[in-house]
Amino acid sequence: MDDKSGVERLGVLGGTFDPPHYGHLLLADTARAQLRLDLVLFAPAGQPPHKPESQPSPGVHRLAMVEAALDDASEPAFCLSCVDLDRPGPHYTVDALTILRRAYPAAQVWFIVGADSLADLPRWRAPARIIALARLAVLARNTFDLDGPAATISHGDDLASPIDLHQCIDWLAGPPLDVSSSALRQRARKGLPLRYLVPPSVEAYVRKHGLYGVKRKT
Repeated sequence: MDDKSGVERLGVLGGTFDPPHYGHLLLADTARAQLRLDLVLFAPAGQPPHKPESQPSPGVHRLAMVEAALDDASEPAFCLSCVDLDRPGPHYTVDALTILRRAYPAAQVWFIVGADSLADLPRWRAPARIIALARLAVLARNTFDLDGPAATISHGDDLASPIDLHQCIDWLAGPPLDVSSSALRQRARKGLPLRYLVPPSVEAYVRKHGLYGVKRKT
């Protein structure tokens, strides 16, 4: 969508996408449908600062795989964003959301996350600022209970009342796909197929470039 000023309801789905899989697409489409989003941005992360020991695949590969996944999805509301990959690190969610809010000035923004990521949010950089920039769209899981310390976010000011996360979340209802990129990488290293777990073009890209220890297809 070229007219950014015309986007009124924007979703942002970040992640390493190493590789992108059907769980990512389902989460994005669930948010698109339930929140009536005009646009959902898939924003591949640079080097996640909370995982300094983890080296994701080069950005050029992850970018190409997301492009392949979106081509297979054929959903007009899905779009690739290079908000992280086009700038030097370290890469923090709060900085990416700040840039996107400036780029889409008329939009209400939702940051789309899974329940597992929500539990880690208090430990992210400037979580109160993240909440100020975007509402959270979270896929609910029966086993997840937002309670205790994870239910509040501190402003970093002892005089300010903590933010109640319950007031900042739009819960998404849908069947979560129990798929993780790390499990898919392990599966690929064992020589097992990724078919039915990732879009066909993503599996073809993995094999063409020999990612995750897969024998390169010649």
